[in-house]
Amino acid sequence: MNIENTVGNTPLVKLININPYKHIEIYAKLEFFNPSGSIKDRIVKHIIEDAENRGLLKKGGTIVENTSGNTGAAVATIAAIKGYRAILTMPDKVSTEKQNTLKALGAEIVVTPTSAAPNSPEHYVNTAKRISEEIKGSFRINQYDNLLNPEAHYLTTGPEIWEQTGGKITHYVASGSTGGTISGVSRFLKEKKPEVFSLMPDPAGSIYYDYFKTKKINNDAIGTYFVEGVGEDHIAKAMDFSLVDEMIQFTDQDAFETARLLARKEGILGGGTGGANVWAALKLAASLTVPSVIVTIIPDNGVKYLSKFYNDEWMVKNGFKL
Repeated sequence: MNIENTVGNTPLVKLININPYKHIEIYAKLEFFNPSGSIKDRIVKHIIEDAENRGLLKKGGTIVENTSGNTGAAVATIAAIKGYRAILTMPDKVSTEKQNTLKALGAEIVVTPTSAAPNSPEHYVNTAKRISEEIKGSFRINQYDNLLNPEAHYLTTGPEIWEQTGGKITHYVASGSTGGTISGVSRFLKEKKPEVFSLMPDPAGSIYYDYFKTKKINNDAIGTYFVEGVGEDHIAKAMDFSLVDEMIQFTDQDAFETARLLARKEGILGGGTGGANVWAALKLAASLTVPSVIVTIIPDNGVKYLSKFYNDEWMVKNGFKL
């Protein structure tokens, strides 16, 4: 067995102390149990194996990807095992911990302005595309538009949740950036049980919420926010809106406050996206009048954010309430 074989089969735990609704069960799937510390190990493993099988990635090759950090860590981990070169592009809001983790794993990183517009050559996605084109024989994960991304969750995360709840799940809550987690898992669960309700929290400043509500791209909806790895400034092809029953907007304060509460009340040290997911799960629970089973996702480990929202000084400096 090598470290690749430890991807998936993550624990599902019941939230007890922060859930005041006695008729509702809320469970969190702890994806930081994956070897690189996040849910992204699932998609990177699946996509790289497919690329190898099709001859798109050969021994000693280079993997290029744009990332908010977690996909990069997954790429760097698997590249280290298999002897690939890894070049990763990311916006400058990515935490220092994430950047240093990628370097420690041997990856090369290219940091670009978070404020760069989607059509700017400085945007981290466009930077990855350019680098990939410049390096002969390189392979780009292309997580935003690669349909193998949601397929990985359809094949692994979805079945795991179904089995772990004994098919009793009634509601699924997951935010999205590439859209792979919400789309792949929702597809599997709805095939098993069509009445499963999928809720997607989306940060204020992301393009998704407005697009979901109006079916139109509204560039004026795009803004900046602190929470990492969630929301987007363009429509990813891996995102299937037809599988989402409802979206709810959250703020950085909602996400960070709930993540800190989750750590102190449940002993779960997750990232800001996990905080947002649990916040949305609690909002959903408050609206339900019949016994229900809600499952949500903690995509990554809070250790990656100790210099950010787990730091009181950082929170106050950036205008957040403790």
